[in-house]
Amino acid sequence: MQFNFFRSATTVQTYLKRKYENHHIEDAERKSYDNCYPFMYYLEQGETYYTQADQSPFSIRPILLYYGLIHLLKACLLTVDPNYPGTTSVLAHGVSARKRKKRNYQFLEDEVKVQKNGLCTYFSEQMYQLKHLEGEKYKMGELLAQVPELDDLYLFTSGKSNFMLLKQLPGNIWTIPAELALNYHISVQRLKQFLDSKHPEMIYWLENKEKETEILIDGKRTNFFPPFRYHIFKEKFGLGSSLQAAILLPDLLIHYLLLFNLSMIARYETEWWMDLIKTASDLDYPFIHAFLNITAEKSPQMILDYLTGNEKT
Repeated sequence: MQFNFFRSATTVQTYLKRKYENHHIEDAERKSYDNCYPFMYYLEQGETYYTQADQSPFSIRPILLYYGLIHLLKACLLTVDPNYPGTTSVLAHGVSARKRKKRNYQFLEDEVKVQKNGLCTYFSEQMYQLKHLEGEKYKMGELLAQVPELDDLYLFTSGKSNFMLLKQLPGNIWTIPAELALNYHISVQRLKQFLDSKHPEMIYWLENKEKETEILIDGKRTNFFPPFRYHIFKEKFGLGSSLQAAILLPDLLIHYLLLFNLSMIARYETEWWMDLIKTASDLDYPFIHAFLNITAEKSPQMILDYLTGNEKT
């Protein structure tokens, strides 16, 4: 994880000023000066948490990774909201976990609920213009299914794949499998309309003599907007193989929700958590273990991509 672009106060002030001017924020120069050090401190603190997570026992990794992501998200928020945090309401987590059953508890079946106020709803709206999340509930299994790097594990354990990775052609051209429209139970034309509505001016449809669906994606970012997701290890874009409620959630929000619940479990459900780690007795453990390894690498990269490559958003 490297945030070398943001090691200098002078560089950060210029960067924030440009961001504020692009968002037509008044008094951009003064606000960029006021925020350059808080921005740098958020990044530094976030990096420290991730570094410690890499060196710490597995049992406390969710807590460190969650708070590391929180600090990195706060740096992102300062690029779009120079007054952050404007009120104390945005400092809460913005998510709640349901009361756990002591017997037969399964993490994959657990769920979280998005609250009206807090960091979760605030960064979703400010960074991704995603509104009306209040009251939404998401199961852990549904969220994990939206992490493309976990797809091989899903395929191994259940024989089911949740993603269709796109074939890359020369020129940053990607081919969408013809069967995707069938899986979505819509026509190819409707699929094009669906993707266009989510990615105005970022997808270009190309003619193909073999009648395959080809697109030219503008840019190569790990946090390209959903339903596209980027597999950081295979370096390929993919699309969910079926339409689900979580298919349009931004990747950072998915990682935030999963880390929130895992951090709560590590803090307050110690008996279940330690028993899971020591016995690895059910399917929860390999998915949790794999996800924590993935998010430790991918979340900071998504933050960096947001900070350095989101001029169009």
